Amino acid sequence: MPNRSRVVPPILVRQIRNGIEESVHRGDIVEADVDGRLVRGLGDPDRLVTLRSTVKPFGVVALIEAGGIDAFDLEPPEIAVMASSHSGEDLHVRTIQGMYRRAGASQAIIATGIEGMPLDPLTAARLARDGEKPGPIRHMCSGQHSVLILLARLNGWDATDYWREEHPSQLAYRSVVARAFGVAPDKLKTAIDGCGLLTYAFPLREVARAYALLAEPGAVGARDPRASLAPALTIVRDAMLANPEMIGGTRDRLDTSLMKALPGQIVSKSGMEALRGVAILPGARTSGAQTVATGMAIKIEDGDGYDRGTWAASVEALVQAGVLDGQALRMLARYHRPATMDPHGRLGAEAVAQFDLAPLGELLGSR
Repeated sequence: MPNRSRVVPPILVRQIRNGIEESVHRGDIVEADVDGRLVRGLGDPDRLVTLRSTVKPFGVVALIEAGGIDAFDLEPPEIAVMASSHSGEDLHVRTIQGMYRRAGASQAIIATGIEGMPLDPLTAARLARDGEKPGPIRHMCSGQHSVLILLARLNGWDATDYWREEHPSQLAYRSVVARAFGVAPDKLKTAIDGCGLLTYAFPLREVARAYALLAEPGAVGARDPRASLAPALTIVRDAMLANPEMIGGTRDRLDTSLMKALPGQIVSKSGMEALRGVAILPGARTSGAQTVATGMAIKIEDGDGYDRGTWAASVEALVQAGVLDGQALRMLARYHRPATMDPHGRLGAEAVAQFDLAPLGELLGSR
């Protein structure tokens, strides 16, 4: 049971069919800088969420700090796919297989399962047509699992049970997550993710703060314990920026589409149950003002099985934050106002984001 009283989130997105409100998606949004100062938001910044796949960019640091880049000749696309929730397309599979060949590791030990995979419908249809059963390497979390497997390979640990909580690879991964969020490893609140690994729970504002760190890892002061992450986390950020198709996929993945529409400006990473972290690099906003790096965390309360709430709210939040407009916004129109079509190609309904982010100015610790 939750430790604090439940706050009903505001409505962020309405599903409208010919002027009739059919359903709504409630949620919470917060934007913060690397020091935890809240910039803007709506709803409850202290809403506790499980990180799910939004943790992945931070976890890759464990392999980089252990010397994995030199040991396995890792290239930026490979680093990016280890931070991803990829669609299981052939380009993702080939990229991961290349790492395993050079590492002398077997992809047969990937323990993600295969339920619902691959995410890419065209790839899934092709495999079904050819009578091919997808393997775990096509699971959206196989890149994350590869961090743990390669850590074991690098250190001479038995990798067959890498997914267990007490495995040394898991301990290394957990330590990096704790550093990124500024807590002791034994204080982490954990749960089991859908792919069998641990996930971690934090208030939404701390997810935003962590993504501000991803946006500009060198922005924290030298005495801040997170400063030690800067070299490796910068490598992860730059790999993700340069390879957006590795983060999601080539078809209808909002993380990839956002990063392609705003090249070099944001890193977007979704997690299951409708959480998204966005790292917004320093630079000019649409108002013309120059701003520091910030992070944004967006959570849809109902888990958003249709994606429409997450899509519409994420794009609209970036518009209101002054990150997105013009041609980039037009490129994302199908996400900003997701449409439901009838069998004859006629518009049946639209998901419409209707909310106003409020300016905030609160310190992370002053509550």
